[in-house]
Amino acid sequence: MNHSLAALSLLVLAASCGTGETKKPAMPTATAARENPFAAPSTLYLHTPDFSKIHASDFVPAMEEGMRQHLAEVKAIADNKEPASFANTIEALEKSGQELTRTTKVFFNLVASNTNDSLQAINKEMAPKLSAHDDAITMDPKLFARIKAVYDGLAASGLDSTSQYLVDRYYTRFVRAGALLNAADQKQLRALNEEISKLTTIFSDNLLKNVNNAAVLVDNRAQLDGMEESDIQAAADAAKEKGNPGKWLITLQNTTMQPVLASLKDRALRERIFKASISRGALGDSTDQRATISRLAQARAQKAKLLGFPNYAAYALADQMAKTPDAAVKLLTGMVPAAVKNVKAEAAKLQAMIDKEKGGFTLEPWDWDYYAEKVRKAEYDLDEGQIKPYFQLDRVLRDGVFFAAGQLYGLSFKERHDLPVYQPDVRVFEVFGPDSATVGLVYFDFYASEKKQGGAWMDSFVDQSFLLNEKPVVTQNLNVKKPAAGEPALLTFDEVTTMFHEFGHGLHGLLSRQKYPFFSGTSVPRDFVEFPSQFNENWAMDPKVFANYAKHWKTGEAMPKALVDKIKKSSKFNQGFMTTEYLAAALLDLQWHMLPADAPLQDVEKFEKAALANYGLDLPMVLPRYRTTYFSHIWGGGYAAGYYAYLWAEVLEADAFQWFKEHGGMTRANGEHLEKTVLSQGGSKPAGELYRDFRGRDAEVGPLLEKRGLK
Repeated sequence: MNHSLAALSLLVLAASCGTGETKKPAMPTATAARENPFAAPSTLYLHTPDFSKIHASDFVPAMEEGMRQHLAEVKAIADNKEPASFANTIEALEKSGQELTRTTKVFFNLVASNTNDSLQAINKEMAPKLSAHDDAITMDPKLFARIKAVYDGLAASGLDSTSQYLVDRYYTRFVRAGALLNAADQKQLRALNEEISKLTTIFSDNLLKNVNNAAVLVDNRAQLDGMEESDIQAAADAAKEKGNPGKWLITLQNTTMQPVLASLKDRALRERIFKASISRGALGDSTDQRATISRLAQARAQKAKLLGFPNYAAYALADQMAKTPDAAVKLLTGMVPAAVKNVKAEAAKLQAMIDKEKGGFTLEPWDWDYYAEKVRKAEYDLDEGQIKPYFQLDRVLRDGVFFAAGQLYGLSFKERHDLPVYQPDVRVFEVFGPDSATVGLVYFDFYASEKKQGGAWMDSFVDQSFLLNEKPVVTQNLNVKKPAAGEPALLTFDEVTTMFHEFGHGLHGLLSRQKYPFFSGTSVPRDFVEFPSQFNENWAMDPKVFANYAKHWKTGEAMPKALVDKIKKSSKFNQGFMTTEYLAAALLDLQWHMLPADAPLQDVEKFEKAALANYGLDLPMVLPRYRTTYFSHIWGGGYAAGYYAYLWAEVLEADAFQWFKEHGGMTRANGEHLEKTVLSQGGSKPAGELYRDFRGRDAEVGPLLEKRGLK
């Protein structure tokens, strides 16, 4: 979404991606002496941000001026003496708030991707102000009266179906934001929104600190036995950078399980790393997350009650494909028995391997990945060390991700070196359509950094809109470990599929063909937005695509067929574990957000244990993919009561890929069909209707069960 009104609630959520210090930054007096770079659209190509002119000190005055202008524009709409119409009310709102949008688009991208003390402090200062700004608009009675008048007159309006749906979405958005509440309840809702904004920012401020503080320092190189030499060197570089030369620093990802656990032979170090991972946010220090989380869950429940819902999950899902928490729970719990059965069988194999080696101990969570790798080698004669040399980052990008997009959608890509970037490793590509016309720009930020939030994501600097004459400028963020100087960036196959996944989101933004900013690109329900991204993962193993990119980084030789066959054969390996840890996290999320408004503040550890036990997922050897205290998706990333969406969307993508297989696979005709019915449509129709336009029917779960080996 490109305009502040429709986007602002999401931008306020994005504020919670910020991390770091709480002190207020000093604002250089020189700022006032020069024009703010956000005062007008960027003069660079496609209005992409001019990072050579942007300073941290620009953001507060630009946001404040942007809010002032936006409120003035909204007041003019509300005070219009003419009868309310689509043009003077809805379309006028679509055009409003552009300076605020320009500013917040850049700001929240930087907070997530390349933060610093100043950005973190601004985030903490401005998040509640932005929340209050959003409330001032959505609870404006005169403005809502005009929106309602247009909504009530839809039957006789003569508007096209997309415009009618836009009116419906505006009306629904305002009602969900409290427009129908009385003055006293609106006051209470404003206070809750401000508190929720502050709490999500506190959580995310502490999250990156927790990850960085939990990094494990190793004194003895012998303990690193099993790690690749390049990873050992990277750990030495990380330690040196932190003032510990001659030592090794194992940095953590945001997930419970850490990649290094698959290779480390030293069991004591594995245990130390695992316990450092799962204790994040629960150490009783100044960054402890438990009180913040408990109150945040309670405040969300209280907000839902004000708006007429029994709990926050019911409020959140009413506007999603699932519609109700029961529907989401039913999908998740329907997979629990098969997943748990598989994970117990997998655990038995791992224990047998431990016993065969006369380990003399019982399998623990920190042993899982290490012995899973051993079993994979034994059963499939495959390990990551064999395959990583064939997955060089740049080749995967150009000859894999870009190649697939060319085959399906006729896209081509040219790297641009003339556009300024926010840090030196960022790369920019111009995207061209089959007619050689420019589609948009895409920024790639591949490497992990202590200035960057965990995980992988897509965002945008500019959203596509015919109304505003804007082409898309999208971003792609991964957290690949940066190689030591002079070494190639080699990916695991999981990282390869992640790159394809995020570019699926990127395609959703790039191929958008919408008039109204409200409907642009990925502006769809949470449980639909992951459909294009998860669908795009399938091309990573498509024979035509795979053969084009899986080449040895030194020799350029294609991966041997025997090794390719091993990867395919092992595709269902460890699926019980991966499905179970996901289900545990998704159901934990729903349990937190199904609390009623009158529930007391929760003891986080006790609540988590009881929630998992409720679904038969309190398994000692498999913890949730994210435990409560570092579950960034739901406390700071906009997925509150929505982590189930990945599985919901996976049902769609598995069913959709089955359609592709039935219709000839990777062809331009099939790509055009998906582009026409889904990728170009953004949120311009209900999600279920979009899927039926593509498939001709609703999705069926069978292809997913088969894909995961759970049928």
